[in-house]
Amino acid sequence: MGMSGYYQELRSMVGGDLIFMPSVAGIIKNREGEILFQNKGTGEKWSLPAGAIEPGEAPAEAVVREVWEETGLQVVPVKLLGVFGGRDFRYQYPNGHKVEYIVFVFECHVKGGELAPIDEETAELCYFSEQGMPELALPYPKSVFGDGSGSTFFQWDEEWVTRGKNYDF
Repeated sequence: MGMSGYYQELRSMVGGDLIFMPSVAGIIKNREGEILFQNKGTGEKWSLPAGAIEPGEAPAEAVVREVWEETGLQVVPVKLLGVFGGRDFRYQYPNGHKVEYIVFVFECHVKGGELAPIDEETAELCYFSEQGMPELALPYPKSVFGDGSGSTFFQWDEEWVTRGKNYDF
């Protein structure tokens, strides 16, 4: 679908400078337990079906829309698997635009549709086993791709607490 009017207007004000971008990603598995990944065909690394949350949109609503646009599949998010962000989730697009994603990752179940992208953002869709995953554009931890039986995952570094004594709480 490309950049929405909201993000186009924001970019007209800040140019290619770094912006925070609340986003969603869907983990969709086939019957064999393989995970669906997307290749945008621009020489970039692979990604989960994902995209920006639009103003007024709930994260779960955004993942339904993004997955449909990029894969042609109708999904239902069934579990929030993790929330990720920070420096490791900074990305620069080929056009020079810089973002720092804050990503809500959902486990999604397919309810319908066909594996055929609706927009031009997807060049290839392919299921990969957890052991044979391609190199990804964002550094999701391997644990988020597991069986989904654990608790919600988020980044954690104990140093954040010890460094916290230098914060004014």
